[in-house]
Amino acid sequence: MGGGSFTLIGMWHDSGIVAKLVIIVLGIMSIGSLAVIAERLLTFMRAKKESIQYVMQLRSYIAGRRLGEAIAVAQTLKYSPLARVCGAGISEYVQGLEALRKEGPEDVGDFDLVDAVNRALERVKERETADLRRGLGVLATVGSTAPFVGLFGTTFGIINSFNGMASSGGGGLGAVAGGIAEALITTAFGILVAVPAVWLFNYFTNRVEAITVDINDVSSELVDYMLKEGRTTTMATRMVGVG
Repeated sequence: MGGGSFTLIGMWHDSGIVAKLVIIVLGIMSIGSLAVIAERLLTFMRAKKESIQYVMQLRSYIAGRRLGEAIAVAQTLKYSPLARVCGAGISEYVQGLEALRKEGPEDVGDFDLVDAVNRALERVKERETADLRRGLGVLATVGSTAPFVGLFGTTFGIINSFNGMASSGGGGLGAVAGGIAEALITTAFGILVAVPAVWLFNYFTNRVEAITVDINDVSSELVDYMLKEGRTTTMATRMVGVG
């Protein structure tokens, strides 16, 4: 590296091949993290909006015992993990009630309906939680490795600067100051790429935990409702035909 212009364009032209490759890699990492950030922000915004919408509707469906409508609406809200979890639980409940009413040639007896609903809720909740975390691994990787990628470029640039000073027969620190300053740009760029990735990774992780808590709360209330309403066969039979 030579001692050229101290502008971004000047530093780019004065940078060696390794420093340029490092900057390109950091640029790719930055674009990837920004794409994940934009997609996750939009996804969480839609999830919040649709989840609130579904919870408000679910109350009326439960009060009116319109379980079929609750399932149908949940299937239309593709961005709400809460709706999909609750919809799967209600669907399992309705199918279980229907199964309890009928006896087939291979019938092995009664089964625990609420336990079946809980298993369905857990299966879908795990899948939805994993989907909410999609892309966060990219942010974690960028946040943890970008500074080291930048530091690699800086280290290589400083080595070249001191090698140049040795080859020219000395000249003091002033002879390599420009090269060192240019080399440090890769470290600065690496930190610039890493900071927003780390911030947004922590933010999205907290959002996932908050959504999971909401899913657990609503699922628990749903199971409580099923335990109470499912105690009488007459009520259960009537609910199967509704919706």
